[in-house]
Amino acid sequence: MKKWNVASVRASKGVERLGCCTAYDSCFARLADEAGVPILLVGDSMGMTMLGYETTLPVKLEETLSATAAVARAAKNAMVVADMPFGSYQCGDDLAVANAVKCIQAGADAVKLEGGARVCGLVKRLTEAGIPVLAHVGMTPQSVNEYGGFKRQGKTREAAEKVLADAKAVEAAGAFAVTLECIPAELAAEVTAALKIVTIGIGAGPVCDAQWLVMHDLLGLSERVPSFVKQYAHLADEVRTAFSAYVAEVRGGAFPS
Repeated sequence: MKKWNVASVRASKGVERLGCCTAYDSCFARLADEAGVPILLVGDSMGMTMLGYETTLPVKLEETLSATAAVARAAKNAMVVADMPFGSYQCGDDLAVANAVKCIQAGADAVKLEGGARVCGLVKRLTEAGIPVLAHVGMTPQSVNEYGGFKRQGKTREAAEKVLADAKAVEAAGAFAVTLECIPAELAAEVTAALKIVTIGIGAGPVCDAQWLVMHDLLGLSERVPSFVKQYAHLADEVRTAFSAYVAEVRGGAFPS
């Protein structure tokens, strides 16, 4: 299997659709990597899937760095992207670059940050420093307080034009790919056709160049999943059954035998 990188992701546009997902530890990163997942995102979604928070906002850079290092140690072929958590790049470009460097030093091949035109200066500075950037427009979870919840974006023509302009702006600033989250499928198709870089959709319809799914959602480990998710397994039931059987056997004396 080939090692995925910026060049191979760029070359996939119009040739091969990529099924990408999150990973937060070495165990699942190894399994996803062995299965051929091309991009593993150490997402700030770990706040909700791994750490018990209601949003992504409380995730700290130190937590991201620890998870990134664990995933990078296991991923032999997948490209590892570190999601820069809230507060790690809204603090001025100098500190943001320093924090992105920490992500790369932890083992990431690239960093992801949210925002369109407003972060283009930082995207340009990072790419000029040799740090690949995966951008993120549409519904940006770190803006949940601004939105008043996790709400679909780009529903009006004016809002759609804003999403398209943001996507073009981050491409011009040097991003090698852009996440399109929770926007109408027609808008995602328009953005994908307008850009030369890869679009990675999550809740954005089938026309994007690639797709994201949160690992816990696709494996059936989440308590609640968005309506656009397809669950490819139902591991929560199996895990619960295994724990229950273990407890029962210890209680009854069957284990250890």
